[in-house]
Amino acid sequence: MKRKIIITAAVFGALAVIAGAFGAHGLEGKLTPKSFEVWHTAVQYQFYHVFALLFLSTLTRYKTGLVKNCYNLFTLGVILFSGSLYLLAFSQMFNWQVMNFIGPVTPLGGLLLIGGWVTLGIAALTNKFV
Repeated sequence: MKRKIIITAAVFGALAVIAGAFGAHGLEGKLTPKSFEVWHTAVQYQFYHVFALLFLSTLTRYKTGLVKNCYNLFTLGVILFSGSLYLLAFSQMFNWQVMNFIGPVTPLGGLLLIGGWVTLGIAALTNKFV
């Protein structure tokens, strides 16, 4: 499990750096300020959860399903939350009509991220992490 979490964090981290650099250098002037802010938010939250996953990887020695649940919630949350924000930012540039699809996905991703943090807290309360 530890290896899987670290690999996921590494992939998300690399993609966040690529997305951040692409946003700063490739999208400058091509997105509205609002869409650029949406892009930036997606990169930020993706990076935050890279660090959360790396921390979570240190807890895998505690045999608890909560760590696995937390991993799943963070991973799916990043994909849905940041992924939908990336699509939303691009939708303006390419005039895509994605709001009907993306509208409910972003908050669902956010709820999964919150669920991951709550699960991490429950894991800490119910286990003696030393």
